[in-house]
Amino acid sequence: MRIHKSIIRSFAATLLATSALGLTSAVAQAAPDWETALTGDHRSEKNAARDAFRHPRETLEFFGLREDMTVVELAPGGGWYTEILAPILKGQGSYFAAHYGPNVRAYYRRSLGAYLQKLGENDDVYGSVTVTTLAPPESVVIAPSGSADMVLAFRNIHSWMRSDTLAATFLAAYEALKPGGVFGIVQHRAKDGRDKEAMKATGYVSEDYVIAAARSVGFKLDGRSEINANEKDTADWEKGVWELPPGLRGDEADRDARIAVGESDRMTLKFVKPAS
Repeated sequence: MRIHKSIIRSFAATLLATSALGLTSAVAQAAPDWETALTGDHRSEKNAARDAFRHPRETLEFFGLREDMTVVELAPGGGWYTEILAPILKGQGSYFAAHYGPNVRAYYRRSLGAYLQKLGENDDVYGSVTVTTLAPPESVVIAPSGSADMVLAFRNIHSWMRSDTLAATFLAAYEALKPGGVFGIVQHRAKDGRDKEAMKATGYVSEDYVIAAARSVGFKLDGRSEINANEKDTADWEKGVWELPPGLRGDEADRDARIAVGESDRMTLKFVKPAS
């Protein structure tokens, strides 16, 4: 039996079109719903007001976020990024919030308590969030080993330096990630060469220091972005980064000038866990 060439061509074209449609559909399903995440009723006005400085969509797109990923956020604090990540990942993905442990000093207990209250007040948005523990050296269980597509750290490097837990935290991120997984970092940026103690005190950390720390546990630098750069920030404030918004510690006399600077100058670094 002979099959006409036109039939074969027609069948091949249909197969290709169907495959392309399936691929397009899969990509569409994995694309984040930014409008709901950024402008939904669940977001507090106070947090949404920081978007102009923190560029959440651009930052997460740079890291490669998709709706179907398993994502771990380290030390989510009051949940600024939780408001964005939780609705995006609900359904197709998974979101682990690796918060402080309950058996540490009062500040961390209060922070954890406020975070859990936030989650409990809106189960429709936060009901699928899994809260895990990031409290080295006592407990570091941020996600099952090799389960995460992405681990994120926002403005926490200086805190881990102060508590001498930076290496343990980076190692926990490495172990949680799948081979090829992404470790995304945003951090207040100091000029290269700044003294380590000064970095701890001011909150500003040099890119060289962060890159070296990540490489020391096995990560490879995969990209840098100036999404969160701020040329107005001199990064030499007497009381550190907290003199700038939103903290605004310091004298009232120059408060308006510091507000005009905006939030800190920040590095945005993308690392990967090698595939082999």
